[in-house]
Amino acid sequence: MELKKSIFSRLFGSKAEDAPAEEEEPLLPDLPPEPPAAGPTPRHELILPEDHAIFKLWVLRRDGAGWLSKPELCLEGENDPIMPDDEGRKELLRLQTVINASASARYDKARTRTQDGMDIPPSDLDAEVVIFLSRDGLTAWLLAYPPVGLGNDLNIGILKSSLDSFHVTHGVDQELLHALPKDPDRYFHLFVIARGTPMIPGLHGRVVDLFPRVEERKLTVDENNRVDFTELNFIHNVEQGGVICQIFPATEGTPGITVQDQPIPIRPGKPVVIPQGRNTEVSEDGQALVASIAGHVEFSGRGFQVKPVLDIPGNVDFSVGDISFLGDVCVHGDICSGFTVRATGSITVGGVVEACIVEAGRDLVVAQGIQGDSQAIIRAQRNVFAKYLENSCVYAKENIEAECIINCNVYCDGSVQIRAGRGSIIGGQTRSAREINANIVGSRVGNRTDVMLGGQPCEDYDVDTLTREIKELEQTLTQTERQPDSPAKNGRIGKLRMQILVTKSKLDQSRKERDQIAQEAQALSEGEEAPPPRRMRCTTVHPGVVLNIDGVTYHFRDQVSPCSATLSDGEIRLI
Repeated sequence: MELKKSIFSRLFGSKAEDAPAEEEEPLLPDLPPEPPAAGPTPRHELILPEDHAIFKLWVLRRDGAGWLSKPELCLEGENDPIMPDDEGRKELLRLQTVINASASARYDKARTRTQDGMDIPPSDLDAEVVIFLSRDGLTAWLLAYPPVGLGNDLNIGILKSSLDSFHVTHGVDQELLHALPKDPDRYFHLFVIARGTPMIPGLHGRVVDLFPRVEERKLTVDENNRVDFTELNFIHNVEQGGVICQIFPATEGTPGITVQDQPIPIRPGKPVVIPQGRNTEVSEDGQALVASIAGHVEFSGRGFQVKPVLDIPGNVDFSVGDISFLGDVCVHGDICSGFTVRATGSITVGGVVEACIVEAGRDLVVAQGIQGDSQAIIRAQRNVFAKYLENSCVYAKENIEAECIINCNVYCDGSVQIRAGRGSIIGGQTRSAREINANIVGSRVGNRTDVMLGGQPCEDYDVDTLTREIKELEQTLTQTERQPDSPAKNGRIGKLRMQILVTKSKLDQSRKERDQIAQEAQALSEGEEAPPPRRMRCTTVHPGVVLNIDGVTYHFRDQVSPCSATLSDGEIRLI
């Protein structure tokens, strides 16, 4: 026993013989530390088997020193941030490779060898430091093995020499470096000795819109089943120089430095795509998209554009005259009888539309209603929203929404929704390519009300209108040719012939478009995803209503309530 103690004293230079006999521990190593309990942010610790070389080294040191805390190989200290789990597992695998090699080599040097029946003690070895670098080079860990025999204990010189051998010069924890030689747990523990400066990637450029890119056309019905059409103002006004959207340019980022003082190149952010359209420009500081003119902001295609807005504070009457405008028109009052308002954009009317002509290149919104006196012609290339439609010819390429329709000729390539308020369709002819949805169709007195579903109402109207216009122009030309010859006659004949040519060209184009739409509809109906059936849905249908679906006619001779009518097997069926 005395010989064994003297050998351990030579190996580690300790005073194990001074320790009480009852405090001696067996040579066999204890079980390795239990893995940390599962928690929200567990540390990544390397768990090694009990027969690993590092535990054999720990037993030699413990038996010589009398007491020594168990090895602890955690990548994160108590105050260090927990690295992502995937990254932590990969680093533990790399760490295990380093520990396996270094601990085995150290144990071979530190253990007693037997040769020719005699125990040969190991040579004196100074404390050894192993440096482990993370994959990204931003973290350096330190693991110290104790000295052997009369070797030097861990000191600042050994630490600095080890760091220099691994070229670890940046971000070294100087406080920890000077405190380690005196730390009782300096051996068999993993310490973060240096941290590099991480690269800060550049931020991607982004745009914050101050105006909507998609217009929501949703009518809100109040508790009295009424719709406030004054809230359907689709014109978003902006002053010249007003901000349309804020621009946050991409940043370059900040380069990083590894613990070995190697630069980490930056990763710049993706440049921002500025949604710049007509009549907009980027501000001088590059942080905003502003309007170059005053007008209406609209998102079209891939960018914002500002369309000019003609604002009429009162009525369209003799004080204003007819309007033909390349943009949007906002009339705060009425459009009086006999006047014409045409716009390539949307038209918003705060009052009433009387017996006049209104043509909108986009949407038409009439807050009060349309009183056509059987002379009004209303056309919109998109939607028509109005309080009511009365004694008018109404044309909409998409949808029509109102509270009632009375004695109108309606042409709609979409659906006709008459549900708010009374929700009545009385008299006239209402044509819809898809659906008619109303509360009441017809009247108790039996007024004839024609409802037609299917076809292409707007295209048919265009063809009929152009055909009628050509016929009238040709009659006028014939009458003019009968007049006595004069320079004025020749001039009128030339203009009429030119108008006929232009109108015929429009007619040919309209027919081609109608045929193309018909072909696409036929192909769609024969495909796997057939369009929904054309349908008339209403709460009450009065006698006198004539329903036509794709050429099949049904006469309502009795009141039907409720009613859902569709075409099935060449016959109109009521559900």
